[in-house]
Amino acid sequence: MKFYQRFAYYMVGFSIGIFFVAVVLSGKDTRCNYFPNARVLNDIRNKPFIYDTEASRRLSEDWVDTADVKNILTIGDVDFDKSNIPREGGKLYIIYGTTKKKKEVTLEVINYPEKAILKNILKKSN
Repeated sequence: MKFYQRFAYYMVGFSIGIFFVAVVLSGKDTRCNYFPNARVLNDIRNKPFIYDTEASRRLSEDWVDTADVKNILTIGDVDFDKSNIPREGGKLYIIYGTTKKKKEVTLEVINYPEKAILKNILKKSN
């Protein structure tokens, strides 16, 4: 069998395989959260999210809103040196991010097994 015939058989099998993989994976909600930062943020986002009274007070101010909090919980950075500390039956996580107005913010989130509570929102002082 010549090279171009073997290559043609290979390409037919390869394309059939790609088709089946695409069909199987397209119907599932698959995510590739291999890094610790992505895993923590995904875990917090997928739980019921509750705002503490201090966080609600900060949200009533003009410099941050709930859209900023959701954005930070999607693309923020978890400080693992200050995080994963047992607190009030859960674990405290410190998450850094920026608002739409380009202000640097720190979120203090307590992650429980069944819920996540935003304890405080801190503005970085310049």
